[in-house]
Amino acid sequence: MKLYYSDTLNPRKVCALARHLQSPVEFIWVELGMGEHRTPEFRAMNPNAKVPVLVDADLVLWESNAIMCHLAEKAGSDLWPKDARRIEVMRWLMWDATEFAPLASVFYFEHIIKPRFGIGKPDAAETEKATPGFERYAKVLDAHLKGRRYLVGDALSVADFAVGITLPYAGKTGMPLENFPEIRRWHARLDALPAWREPFPPLQAAQAA
Repeated sequence: MKLYYSDTLNPRKVCALARHLQSPVEFIWVELGMGEHRTPEFRAMNPNAKVPVLVDADLVLWESNAIMCHLAEKAGSDLWPKDARRIEVMRWLMWDATEFAPLASVFYFEHIIKPRFGIGKPDAAETEKATPGFERYAKVLDAHLKGRRYLVGDALSVADFAVGITLPYAGKTGMPLENFPEIRRWHARLDALPAWREPFPPLQAAQAA
């Protein structure tokens, strides 16, 4: 399997999961600053011109959550449950994609992406606009996590890797988590996983692939 990635938000969760599962993937670095994701060759794999992309024999798969589910299932891992919990995991994947992530990502974009790619300075107006919605959904997440080790019962799942992915950047981005102790506790548990803390392979090895 080949995993095309860069060190940005959605590839981060796939790389973290792949390393956590010790999946037999070849990590292939895509230099976004050079536009490698917009070449005809890359668009042939993903017409959206985005990372990550997984190539597994004849299967070419894009969308980070789908890739995570595929990797977990291929590994025979319960991170993508085979029982009734699968629906609950799917619910949190969808909730994150439609509610939480679009707002949390504003903080990431303004404070991480803009400086990195030289597309402007962080705009306080944008993060201020996103804050009420972020806090609304953070309240939902915080309440759900009370008394739970992970999002779905007491078992780690792909939902944790998805919903938590902006949290490693909370300190750098000013994400307002002060009033959400359960989220902070949950993320501390994720942060105990080596693959969560260090999701990306050594860059030299990936560039040489």
